[in-house]
Amino acid sequence: MTPHFTLAELTASATGARLKIDNTPRPEHLDKLTLTAELLERVRTLLGCPVIVTSGYRCMQLNIAVGGVTSSDHARGQAADILAPDFGTPYQIAKRLAPLVSNLGIGQLILEGIAGKQWVHISTRMADKPANRVITITDAGAELGIQAIA
Repeated sequence: MTPHFTLAELTASATGARLKIDNTPRPEHLDKLTLTAELLERVRTLLGCPVIVTSGYRCMQLNIAVGGVTSSDHARGQAADILAPDFGTPYQIAKRLAPLVSNLGIGQLILEGIAGKQWVHISTRMADKPANRVITITDAGAELGIQAIA
């Protein structure tokens, strides 16, 4: 798809493999996945290090299996959850990206901290409400902006 991100990487899922879910994207998702891969390239360039995709495209069956919401951008091919250990923590990554969401073409940036794990969610789809464009989501709920997670 792009120099550093393949379709296989954007569709890989340990949960899908374990549950034998076919996570092959439909043709209508491929253009959106290409835009997501291009966004990931811009993020990789900005951070100056490799970006690891922990979750990309998820067919609806897989999205349900991992507990994703029915309106998930992952199911449209418009989102990726990422880590960049060579850059820093998810909090540090989100803080670096937050002031540049428009320049990078990030529609929504979420620092997520759920069940003791943390990652950064980026989407090419613009959030429905401008206030929700940059948020933090934890087990306790959602907050505007990038907040430190304990």
